[in-house]
Amino acid sequence: MGQGSGVPPTGDIVQIGIAVDIPEPWGGELTRRRLASGDPNTVQAHVTLLGPTEIPVAALPEVERHLGRVAAEHLPFTLHLRGTGTFRPVTQVVFVTVAAGISECELLAAAINSAPQLRRELRFPYHPHVTVAQDVAPEALDRVYEDLADFSAIFEVEGFTLFSHSGQTRWQPRRDFRLGG
Repeated sequence: MGQGSGVPPTGDIVQIGIAVDIPEPWGGELTRRRLASGDPNTVQAHVTLLGPTEIPVAALPEVERHLGRVAAEHLPFTLHLRGTGTFRPVTQVVFVTVAAGISECELLAAAINSAPQLRRELRFPYHPHVTVAQDVAPEALDRVYEDLADFSAIFEVEGFTLFSHSGQTRWQPRRDFRLGG
């Protein structure tokens, strides 16, 4: 998911999310594996920094200014994805683990969440990961868990993306933010 203005929000409320995209060839591979598991979520593979959050449309300019400041204050970093993990039995999720870059993701997520418009109660502590199957049959979860057990990808994270969802379309990239200004 790349540069672009995305789809303009409609109504008084817009749903946003913030994520680090997984670059090719790994992003496409992980996205295809998620779809093959039967998971209907067609979102490109990513590490979530802020999950789906509703904000007033009028707050978008200030949120974007905040994200610009956050990006400027954080340097690019190396992200290493390796192997699989699961949140079962609490939630029916299999993911690719973040082996290096955990603290950088945690710091970014905390800084992003520090804006008053973005503060929200989390159901679980933040745990950076790449979801590859969710809420599908246990056999499908097991298969993805085993098939990606040896997965490994190392790449530089140079930014993150603000996504929006109008309720009528899928998640659309709204704006990219480069780390380090």
